[in-house]
Amino acid sequence: MIPLGIIHQILQPGEALLPYAIVGLVILLPSSWLPRWAVAVLGEVSLVPAVVFGGGFLLIPSMFLIGSALVGYGVVDRAENAPRAMGVFFAVSAAIAIPTLIIQARDITSSGFSIVSTVAGLALGGVYISLVLLALHTPIRGALAAVFAPLGRMALTNYIGATILMLIGGLILDLPHSTSWTATVLLAAGILIIQELLSALWLRHYTQGPLEYLWRWVTWGSRSPLPYPFRIMTNTEVSYPSQSRSALPRLSRAILRFVNPPNRGKVRVSAVVKMPAVN
Repeated sequence: MIPLGIIHQILQPGEALLPYAIVGLVILLPSSWLPRWAVAVLGEVSLVPAVVFGGGFLLIPSMFLIGSALVGYGVVDRAENAPRAMGVFFAVSAAIAIPTLIIQARDITSSGFSIVSTVAGLALGGVYISLVLLALHTPIRGALAAVFAPLGRMALTNYIGATILMLIGGLILDLPHSTSWTATVLLAAGILIIQELLSALWLRHYTQGPLEYLWRWVTWGSRSPLPYPFRIMTNTEVSYPSQSRSALPRLSRAILRFVNPPNRGKVRVSAVVKMPAVN
């Protein structure tokens, strides 16, 4: 990850991939030998000065440690099945995010590494997380899984690819000299849609993204052919363990048909929902 982060720094100086790799190696890995309570305390203690000094790279160690502690205490595993707690988390996060985002949006040139921006970013992250987990208890669960699973399985490829697309789009739209959020937001939305479509198309033929495959090749020191999807089973129907295809909402059926065409074989909704993101 560090060599890839160095290359990425050349494309986009100041991006987070290299710091992620360094913090993961220097802080997160050694913390795995500590008791979970110690990891939680270190994460919370380091969060305060990171926010006070404007966030940025200073947030990375605390976020890694807090995330590790949440996994260690089983909070991440239980969050999906705790809609009431997620509802409270959403309300608190939104109450903090709305005013801080309004302040941040007033002046695009001063947004970024400041206390307000840091608080806004953390709170908005809480809004995103809680909204997704709450949405999993609604009929759009299947659609969410179909949309986000391809992006997650090609997370590294999409991360690097987004940088290239953003640089090209930034030159076309002259973003370095822009004082409006509109062009930036529209460009980000367009990149997300393009990557969703390309990821779904790629995963029709392979189980890993190109950079994910290269990363595993370098990590494990062995090269194997790029694997094909496990779900290719000709002349079979798409089936679901808990509900029939006709019972799914229309939007969910449409997205699932695109990501997993019926003639590509048999795939279970549980396999899509439970599949972890591949980095």
